Amino acid sequence: MNERIKDIKKLESSPKVIKNLYNQEEIEEFLKLYEDLPTTVHNKKQNVIKKRWLQGYNKKLEKLFCERLKKEIGDFKMDNLQDENGKDIFGLIQESYAPIGLHVDAGFELSNQIYKQSLIPLSSVGSTVIFKNRFYEGSTSFTQDPEELKKKNLGYGQNKRSSEHLTLYGDKPFDKEIHAKYLKHENIDNLKGLEVELIYEWEVGSMLIFDRTHLHCSSSVIEGKKIGIATFTKK
Repeated sequence: MNERIKDIKKLESSPKVIKNLYNQEEIEEFLKLYEDLPTTVHNKKQNVIKKRWLQGYNKKLEKLFCERLKKEIGDFKMDNLQDENGKDIFGLIQESYAPIGLHVDAGFELSNQIYKQSLIPLSSVGSTVIFKNRFYEGSTSFTQDPEELKKKNLGYGQNKRSSEHLTLYGDKPFDKEIHAKYLKHENIDNLKGLEVELIYEWEVGSMLIFDRTHLHCSSSVIEGKKIGIATFTKK
């Protein structure tokens, strides 16, 4: 195991949920920020609108967010890609109409010591499934779809596609009850060898924090659409 992975593993911990971290007024400010930001990607195939949380749109929220995250995870640096001027962005605000599949947000620069990621729900219906299984080789979407696996010419910030997970975690069939309740959008064979660590039921005002090495995905529980802010850190 290389030194980078050893350093990452030293700081790993169980996912945690901080309840009532943001009040209603602050959530309204986040929603206004979402309205004000320009659309970065409207992926019609995934049925998701992504907006980068650019610096300077709401300085008060930026300060508030960083202070509260630091209180929970200690010192960190942002690892959320950069804007056209080379400035760090604070994260991605995503408006999803369909669940996002199995993936890991382990970064695009393999020399970085990735740390924690956070999720702030801005709508109340939704859930996120975190698996015990971990992956250390960069941001990856895990799939068996031959068309997806052909995609090699990826743009800045796009996950590589891989079916490598199917050989990493054993052959144990995935839990059928959890699949039926939360993961109907995923082929159950694509979840072979995976074990659930936490199912985070979205709650406005709370924040989920977990290691960036965790495989995870949206659940299939969705009412119309859901909006959440995802941020990524490094040491």
